[in-house]
Amino acid sequence: MFILGFVIFGALQMLVVQARPIRRSTTKLTAADIEQYTPFTHWVGAASCPASATQNWTCGVHCDAHPGFNTTASGGDGDKTPFWFVGFDPDLQSVIIGHQGTDFSKAGSRKNDFDADKVPADSNLFPGLPKGVEVHEGFRDAHARSATDVLTAVKTTMSTHSTNKIVTVGWSQGGAISLLEGVHLHLTLPQADVSVYGYGMPRVGNQEWADFVDQSMPGKITRITNQDDPVPTLPGRFLPLSFHHVSGERHITNDGSWVFCSGQDNTDSQCSTGQLKFTNLGHIDPHDHAGPYNGIFLTCNNTPVKIPILDRSNA
Repeated sequence: MFILGFVIFGALQMLVVQARPIRRSTTKLTAADIEQYTPFTHWVGAASCPASATQNWTCGVHCDAHPGFNTTASGGDGDKTPFWFVGFDPDLQSVIIGHQGTDFSKAGSRKNDFDADKVPADSNLFPGLPKGVEVHEGFRDAHARSATDVLTAVKTTMSTHSTNKIVTVGWSQGGAISLLEGVHLHLTLPQADVSVYGYGMPRVGNQEWADFVDQSMPGKITRITNQDDPVPTLPGRFLPLSFHHVSGERHITNDGSWVFCSGQDNTDSQCSTGQLKFTNLGHIDPHDHAGPYNGIFLTCNNTPVKIPILDRSNA
């Protein structure tokens, strides 16, 4: 998870004078709409667990939520290369790929977050991207370290189970990697039907990146943001960073309602970007980053994250 240092850095970005906001529509989700995300939430939580646990599918509550899941491969060191797993879900008849979020106790994981320069994507992993597309350097490099092994496992799983459906999932840094993974697989395996579910996902690339993803994978990206979590507002939208979100946000408001937020960086007050604009900086709460997402926390053991210096219960 991103914690205090990255939050302060992002807050400074949010203080830049904003352009006139573009209001877009919002739609409240029903209980049935919300429940459909529960399986993906548990896969995201499983990705927070060590590779040894996901290889044997013995990671506790998140693995128990998918008893029929069949792991093909897992890897990563939990540091520079976040933990990942690839396997097959018989209920969705889909390949599932999970990527771990930031472990702020690890220097390599922190570096992945803070290397926030915009750089071109690797043309070998992202063939045919339009000119001008740039992505977050740290997320690009973290994805590249596991991309070859993940692709091999995905091809094996697709062949073994005769499926062309792929779902990538992740939280925080892992959400960013899951988006890069999804676009990579969309470009590399044109026969595949790829969907992405990112929770607490930071911004991944520039405007050209966001536009390309929206145009090439319409309706295939789901970004779930939670209450006052500041991470989805990072890195900043304005100069000198100028990062932009892809479309597909579902935001959990402070009263527990879920709202579909149309477009990129919807500035409506019911959406993450609008709720946490610079006038509301005093309301950010990094504890919301780990959940709950419909009652589920994204840590390996399904428990809240406690950051003592920011714990409201001590106020």
